Amino acid sequence: MRLTVLTAADGAPWETRWLAALESAPLGVTVARRCLDVVELLAVAASGQAQAALVTGSLRQFDADAVDRLRACSVAPVGVVRRGDEGAEQQLRAVGVEFLIPEDAEAPVVATVLAEAVRAAGQPEVAARAARTFAGGGAHATAVPPGSAAAVITTATRRGEVIAVWGPTGAPGRTTVAVNLADELGRLGLAALLIDADVYGGTIATVLGLLDESPGLAAACRQAAATGLDAAALAAHCWQLGPGLRVLTGMPIAARWPELRPAAVESVLDTARSLADFVVVDCGFSLETDEEISFDTLAPRRNGVTLAVLGCADVVLAVGAADPVGMQRLVRSLAELRDVDPAGTVQVVLNRVRARVVPGDPAVEVGAALRRFAGCDPAALLPEDRDALDAALAGGRSLAEARPNSALRRAVGEFAGRLAGVPAAPARRGRWR
Repeated sequence: MRLTVLTAADGAPWETRWLAALESAPLGVTVARRCLDVVELLAVAASGQAQAALVTGSLRQFDADAVDRLRACSVAPVGVVRRGDEGAEQQLRAVGVEFLIPEDAEAPVVATVLAEAVRAAGQPEVAARAARTFAGGGAHATAVPPGSAAAVITTATRRGEVIAVWGPTGAPGRTTVAVNLADELGRLGLAALLIDADVYGGTIATVLGLLDESPGLAAACRQAAATGLDAAALAAHCWQLGPGLRVLTGMPIAARWPELRPAAVESVLDTARSLADFVVVDCGFSLETDEEISFDTLAPRRNGVTLAVLGCADVVLAVGAADPVGMQRLVRSLAELRDVDPAGTVQVVLNRVRARVVPGDPAVEVGAALRRFAGCDPAALLPEDRDALDAALAGGRSLAEARPNSALRRAVGEFAGRLAGVPAAPARRGRWR
């Protein structure tokens, strides 16, 4: 595992020079984010992406409170000063920064000081791993950002299956199911690719603590439409979060949905089948197809991406909340889904199953209601587990990383095992990145 670092250089030239040197040499250090100011630095630090931060001595509003907040996030601050600038050194030491590096230092010196700062901050295992990487000269991180030369290009063992995770309006838990299902499939020893194709508010990057600025799916679609896309090129647009899981992030701003064309999305999904055994796609909720009515000319269709994914999917998971309002929305939307006539089989996943809103045994009652009003049985019943979800969201982790023994994690793992036709992964903690 590499030591991940944030930088806040305020435009200083050392940032670009060190970034290139640290990424090109086997020093056990990778830069996770280049931050513009203190606000961004603290926000990214809170997401758990890094163990250290390189901060220039001239950064505005970098005070003792900022240093305390970095340390509260287990991020070791390291100051960068111009050689001989005693004023900057005194200022950084006054706010509590103990480790300083001159701007003209070489990359190996930077890596060594970072490892010492992390060790002193109470993370000896991280520092030790980074030191072993530097000494060994060739180990790579298990979490690799998009475009990194250290990405491991693997291909699927067979033609991959596309699983579309869809559901009605009202936030029934589509993203929760998609993220943790892909994570569990990856932990079963399969190659899994998680794609955020929600054009109304994709949040997979935020849920996993990636805070990625570049829209991975949009970039992949542009390349597919312009020069073509193969498995290696698609992998270069993905975050690699572990040996079995890649993530293609979505649109950071919903208003940019016209950048996603249905034909290009279909091309990306076809390529994804050669990269992963299972491609899990988080879709938007709307299935309306009447965009042309509002325009005199042929206009881009916002829901075209969702319809394209449903048309390519081998399995469509219709996610609904197991309460009276959620069940009503789900039953009505299943009728709309039948009109769309997706290519794959439709399986219903009832989420947030709990006794407080359903009399009697909630699993029996919601199952009977689904059979009565929709004519089908639920493929999975996922219990309400707010504490586990809050812990996962607070740390930008999956359930398997945050609460491996939670009831919700076990239910998702068992469902993933049934979809893949293999036993569920054991409930043990393990953070991949």
